[in-house]
Amino acid sequence: MTEATGEIRILEDWLPEVKPALVSKKEEIHFMGYESVTEEEIWKCVISRAKKMKDDEWMIHQVVNKILTLSTNDFMNWLTVQAVTDDKWYSFDTLKEN
Repeated sequence: MTEATGEIRILEDWLPEVKPALVSKKEEIHFMGYESVTEEEIWKCVISRAKKMKDDEWMIHQVVNKILTLSTNDFMNWLTVQAVTDDKWYSFDTLKEN
């Protein structure tokens, strides 16, 4: 099935095609003052939020919509939860580096 006929894929397979949307969202978040945000972090956030919806198949317009409608606030909340739930955030090894 071609894109013109509405190709459906699993979310993770759309990454190469939605890269421009990720770049745009990254630039938007950088403009808001969060300079260290990466496209990879945004993509992980979109995947994480989409998995809660339990949809396995996506069309490209749905994926691009998910990326472009992701608010900076929602992204930063997700990033904070990831930092806290990361196994290494309380590691003594990180204290030794300082």
